[in-house]
Amino acid sequence: MSDIVLKTEGLTKHYGGVHALMDADFEIRKGEHVAIMGDNGAGKSTFVRQITGVEQRTSGKITFDGKEIHFEGPLDAREAGIEAVFQTLALADALNVPDNLFLGREIFKLKLGPFSILDYKAMREETLKSLERTGVKIPNVDNSISNMSGGQRQCVAIARTATFHSKLTIMDEPTAALGVQETAQVENIIRTMKEAGEPLILISHNMRQVFDLVDRIVVFRRGRIVANLRKEDTSGEDVVAYITGAKTAPGYAIDE
Repeated sequence: MSDIVLKTEGLTKHYGGVHALMDADFEIRKGEHVAIMGDNGAGKSTFVRQITGVEQRTSGKITFDGKEIHFEGPLDAREAGIEAVFQTLALADALNVPDNLFLGREIFKLKLGPFSILDYKAMREETLKSLERTGVKIPNVDNSISNMSGGQRQCVAIARTATFHSKLTIMDEPTAALGVQETAQVENIIRTMKEAGEPLILISHNMRQVFDLVDRIVVFRRGRIVANLRKEDTSGEDVVAYITGAKTAPGYAIDE
């Protein structure tokens, strides 16, 4: 049985006459952490939006967990086992931590349509277990999200993905707006996921972070994948050269 979790073949997205993504061939295996790097507008986020069903691809094939998939929207991707943490966090500000973690996945004491009763105690207990497992420190989980720092909010979003043991997690610039301590906390969560054998796609501009956390680096430029690099076989200078177009990887070509 193949250990490939996700594979894309010829994945392409056009917005009218703009070719935002072209012929992207990509794969990630069980337990592997892969970084996606590139300048703004290189196609990174477009690529992720096709995988997660946020947008519909123009052409190409996506295989996930051994099956060809056609997600109609992000909920389909989530139900299939793909959890995504985007820069714009999908958190409900007025709700507390357990309510956010279990939003759309509520635990019920009794489920009878409009007369259903939520099991708040069970959701709170599972939340505390999840935060402990991921190393997330939230002083009071009963506080609403609106009263939390940016770092705590980001950690809640990441803990939500870890709570449900997704088959694949995607993080889009998870530490871009965080301070040093908060960044370290998020990076520790990523290391915990690695130890648990959970595959991760990490979009990041942070070269130090990428070399600390991942196994492989895939570089996008002008809508195309232009390099696929094992971390131990490359350097930050090489990655920058591929991002800027100063260097071309063997087997990859880009129209100038």
